[in-house]
Amino acid sequence: MTNFEFRLCHLLIVLNGNRRLMRKVMNVDPNLILPYKKSLAQLASLLQLPTKKATSIFQKLHSSDMKRLTASYIHQNIVITNKHPLFPSHLKQIPDPPIVLYCKGDLSLLSQSPSLSVVGTRTPTSKAYPIMKNVLTPLIEQKCVIVSGMARGIDTFAHNITMEKGGRTIAVLAFGFNHCYPLENRGLMENLRRNQLLVSEYPPYIKPQKWHFPERNRLISGLSTGTLVIEAKERSGSLITVDQALEQGKDVYALPGDITSPMSVGCHRLIQQGAKLVQNSHDIEEDWL
Repeated sequence: MTNFEFRLCHLLIVLNGNRRLMRKVMNVDPNLILPYKKSLAQLASLLQLPTKKATSIFQKLHSSDMKRLTASYIHQNIVITNKHPLFPSHLKQIPDPPIVLYCKGDLSLLSQSPSLSVVGTRTPTSKAYPIMKNVLTPLIEQKCVIVSGMARGIDTFAHNITMEKGGRTIAVLAFGFNHCYPLENRGLMENLRRNQLLVSEYPPYIKPQKWHFPERNRLISGLSTGTLVIEAKERSGSLITVDQALEQGKDVYALPGDITSPMSVGCHRLIQQGAKLVQNSHDIEEDWL
């Protein structure tokens, strides 16, 4: 890793992964040297922050503990910057692209295609799992990488079905590797770490926060050729991933369901708005497999 990449990782850790502040720095100093030379007042001015917040950042910036922490992540080979050859080129093209990715597992999955992101409700009906198994199995058998977010419900089903069928899957996390949410997925998370791939843009020590979940959705869609929605209420958080996919120019697919079920409303609305109705795997295969 180059000195520049070290500074990139270090500054993002100091800024707690705040990409907005990081881009302020990069716009002024693309080489990321000036922040280390500025006084507290100058740093506050550069970041346009009140003195109290700037002081905390200034102290972390010059803390030997923070530099050792950065070095430890690099030594563990869990961090890649947007300058790294393994960094997915398609993620560089999305709006608000990640600057750094933390990864544990098989990094080759980042460049494999095709890939399909699978999202949906955290409280699925009893019909969801068998339907997902029916639709996803042929795709998995054709080496399609399944991308999801390791959330309760549809995400968990997607990862488990893929591994059960001997396929490959990526979990994009809304927190750092030292944490797990939901807690009941600790076993799943470990299995994904050992045999598949975990990805996060948050340093390992960062705990899950509410805003992290919609924020990471752009990475779920960004890592995928298309996005499939399975069971979603009208205002489901899964629809945020759909918005991101559309903004990124990706294909969107939706599984229809029982017209009397609130879990079908989101998918039916997407179909009305132009998402492709999926009855079986062929509806997806014919587009890009």
